[in-house]
Amino acid sequence: QVQLVESGGGLVQAGGSLRLSCAASGQTFSGYAMGWFRQAPGKEREFAAAISGGGSSIRYADSVKGRFTISRDNAKKTVYLQMNSLKPEDTAVYYCAARRSVFITLVGSGYDYWGQGTQVTVSS
Repeated sequence: QVQLVESGGGLVQAGGSLRLSCAASGQTFSGYAMGWFRQAPGKEREFAAAISGGGSSIRYADSVKGRFTISRDNAKKTVYLQMNSLKPEDTAVYYCAARRSVFITLVGSGYDYWGQGTQVTVSS
């Protein structure tokens, strides 16, 4: 079993930056592709970014491409989401997810473990 704990969320002004972290407890972290999803109030959960087990493959939603950067440190069992040039529409609860595969997927149902979420609020 994998337990995921997100941190780093908070309140930031538009144009600002936040760095989210997701710390994993358990074994075989490098064997799991990792993803970040977000859910805004009244909306469905949506894909934001994903990274393969070794970090060689990365995908972003078009809405965040060029502004967000996903990375991972397998030695620390941690995945990060650096969020720059934040916009009010980025406001959401951000969830970290792990998939029992080294290969990424953009579909939330393809992930097996989920963190509790961390709130990101971007003010204008």
